[in-house]
Amino acid sequence: MNQDAVLCRKVAAADGVELHYEVLGSDAPGAPVLVLANGLGGRLYAWEPLVEHFAPTHRILTWDYRGLFNSGSPPTIKGLQLPNHASDILTILDEEQIERAHFVGWSMGTMVNLEVALSAPRRVQSLTLINGSYGQIFDRALQPWMRLPGIPRVLHRVVETLASHEWIADRIGALTLNPLHISAVGYMISKAWGNPKIRPMYAQYVSDVFGESFHNYLRLFQALDAHSSYYLLPEVTQPTLVISGGLDWLTPASMSRRIARRIPGAEHLHLPLASHFALLEYSDEVVERMQAFLQPLRVHAGGSNTAAA
Repeated sequence: MNQDAVLCRKVAAADGVELHYEVLGSDAPGAPVLVLANGLGGRLYAWEPLVEHFAPTHRILTWDYRGLFNSGSPPTIKGLQLPNHASDILTILDEEQIERAHFVGWSMGTMVNLEVALSAPRRVQSLTLINGSYGQIFDRALQPWMRLPGIPRVLHRVVETLASHEWIADRIGALTLNPLHISAVGYMISKAWGNPKIRPMYAQYVSDVFGESFHNYLRLFQALDAHSSYYLLPEVTQPTLVISGGLDWLTPASMSRRIARRIPGAEHLHLPLASHFALLEYSDEVVERMQAFLQPLRVHAGGSNTAAA
């Protein structure tokens, strides 16, 4: 990925929080727009296979969620709720004078994109939901190992303890960021999937998650658990592609199946041996299916990407 071709910009959200976002890809008039909604902790590098394929023909936008990385933090944890993130990307689209876009989400990004599709449907041309959830992640994640009653309450208590005792969170971050740990785990993952590019991506991902934004990262987990769009999924009208991994224990494939069943006409690509990082592990399969999904929609994109003055 050519970082020199990435334009970094700032805009103020509706509540004044400064948002950092990035623009890259085609600047041709009428080029279709892809909005990439990151996972919790991921950034542009996590989308490399998709960016390499679509950047020549699509304009691509992504942003740092409020509270993470180069974006500002709201004054209270209430400002980290899902509707705030949905509002943020709409602010960015307005700033870039983009009326409609294809929304692609990974993990947390699927929840954000579903919120946008339900709250501002005319802005969303299509949805691609990768390794995602509709909400209530403490109750659904870590399955099948953590089906015991009360697990969500326990996880909330853990997060609140870490948030109120910063030295514990800092210690966990320091241990995780040990170069030997990062190198060893990254090497094993790269070897397991036969993809050497995963190793530096893993190192960057761990550095991002357990770095300066770790405390907000924990609070965002609580916001994701408090949110659910399950009952509204039948109201999603946009063409939708759902992608899941059979070895994904963070957002189990059962959640993707429910999303695909409840959204009218949704397509579902299931990769039995993929984990929570399906795009990196099965890049060719995911990109090929996305290309086939998006290609017929381009005929409707002409003149729809630029907002009216």
